[in-house]
Amino acid sequence: MPGTRKNACAFKQMTKQTTAGFMALTLAGCASANTTSGDPGPTALSGGETCQSIRSNLTRLDTQGVPALVERQTAGKKLSDKQKAQADLYNRLLNQYLGARCHV
Repeated sequence: MPGTRKNACAFKQMTKQTTAGFMALTLAGCASANTTSGDPGPTALSGGETCQSIRSNLTRLDTQGVPALVERQTAGKKLSDKQKAQADLYNRLLNQYLGARCHV
């Protein structure tokens, strides 16, 4: 049992690092692409969503290991329908979060 607990902690830490890495790369891409002209500005959130509600959902999905599913999907590996739906939801929420500039 102690080995399982240690593995779970290591996986959780890896998931946090992976998520932070994705966000850092995305932010770096946004920063390098930003110029004084052509910036569309933040996108509006719809349906009563807030930055906090989106962040809460992303955090919940992080704890469920969904970033690993996103990586598997990106690598072209097979996912079940449920896993694909979770990965798609995570990507959609992350795009909304970044598009609305909630990270700024």
